[in-house]
Amino acid sequence: MHPSYLGKILLRWCDACHAPVLSKRCACGNETREVPVTPPGDARPAFPDDIALINKIYTDHFGAPLIPDGHIALMNKVPDADRMEEIIIGGGVAGIIRYFPDRHEWEPVPRPEACRVFTPTKRVVVVSDDAVPFIRDQGMSVLAPGLVSIDDAVRAGDEVFILTRDGTCIGVGRAKVDAATARTMGKGSVVRTRRNIASQIVSGAATWDDCVKANARVLEDAESEAVAFVKAVTERNPNLVANVSYSGGKDSLATLLVVTRAIGKVPLLFADTGLEFPETYANVKEVSEKYGLEVLRTDGNNTFWETFAQQGPPAVNARWCCKVCKLTPVTNSIATRWGECLSFIGQRRYESATRAQSDRVWRNRNVRVQLSAAPIHNWTALHVWLYIMREQAPYNVLYRHHLDRIGCFMCPSSDMSLIHMIARDYPDLWLGWTRKLEEWQQARGLPAEWITEGRWRLKEGKGESDDADSHY
Repeated sequence: MHPSYLGKILLRWCDACHAPVLSKRCACGNETREVPVTPPGDARPAFPDDIALINKIYTDHFGAPLIPDGHIALMNKVPDADRMEEIIIGGGVAGIIRYFPDRHEWEPVPRPEACRVFTPTKRVVVVSDDAVPFIRDQGMSVLAPGLVSIDDAVRAGDEVFILTRDGTCIGVGRAKVDAATARTMGKGSVVRTRRNIASQIVSGAATWDDCVKANARVLEDAESEAVAFVKAVTERNPNLVANVSYSGGKDSLATLLVVTRAIGKVPLLFADTGLEFPETYANVKEVSEKYGLEVLRTDGNNTFWETFAQQGPPAVNARWCCKVCKLTPVTNSIATRWGECLSFIGQRRYESATRAQSDRVWRNRNVRVQLSAAPIHNWTALHVWLYIMREQAPYNVLYRHHLDRIGCFMCPSSDMSLIHMIARDYPDLWLGWTRKLEEWQQARGLPAEWITEGRWRLKEGKGESDDADSHY
């Protein structure tokens, strides 16, 4: 899948503070350097659960954890058939984790630079001195005559590290044969070397408080611009009641913080589909109580199941759920309560191509009674997280459990890695959903794979959904 540029990639690194920085100069005064991430480059913090997952994957495959204790790590989702994430440590891409739904497994795809922060002890291949320049400098494959040793754990198709006799990493690649076969070969290719964009890693410990300090000016400038935007939009629309469309997600939380700083307390507009995670309901309650804000809650649960009975489950290319469970109830609530309103929404250009092209102030064609405005339209995910950390705001704990976006627990836009995690960690929620899918499947004679392989998430014969990018 091709990389997608949704805006300028802002991620840089300060080697003095060992922290990600969103400008060319760190608050400490030092120049920063670019981090060569794959577009759109909307990197986010790796939380402890994320780090534990990454370290388990790399330990299982290579015998050692990738991310050292006390180091800042980021994750950058990149285009893939399901889910693939770059792992950023020390200002460089140390490797990737990639999910294979058919096997329910993660695979590590390492970079040579990973050896700046860890030492692999499994799935390593050692080559002779005369083979080093060909592999290191020209990216040539590891050939049988240049093979000195190969770890017993290596199987055909495995990712491996290519080392010199003294243990220096000169490359990575995918084994073409298993270890036993490689040892019998007199000629032929043992490992196909992979060439990646060079990435510099400077190891060093830091905390997220250090990262907030390193971005102090960046956050001040971003907040000032967003606050000015909120004030201007509010002043241009004095007859519209202002509110924040709150989903329980990080972007709507950052938007709430900006709006209350700009114009004071406003109501929260929460589109309750009845399909939210328990943690989301808890977050809406916690945020409203902490900041003393009224919650106007819409209810789309009944209409969801009524529409399901007629059309089957929502799909990526048939997301009727947004209109039925969110847009229509929101329209009715606004019309009943205020007639019309001004809603500040946590929409960002880095989320999708549609949002990158969206105006910053607009009216959704399905909610004509609502004028929408996006104060943080040009923020990256790291802007959002650093701002939330600076403000010590109560964010949804689901983000600490591998979720990078918050929505309905069975959202068809979720990748299979997330669906498998939800089925494992929320068995009661997922069992109820599976039973509904089974009723639809059995009534129409659909194969079992329609459920087990997540085929319900794509409706055959449909184009792209025109409701797929509504945002609440």
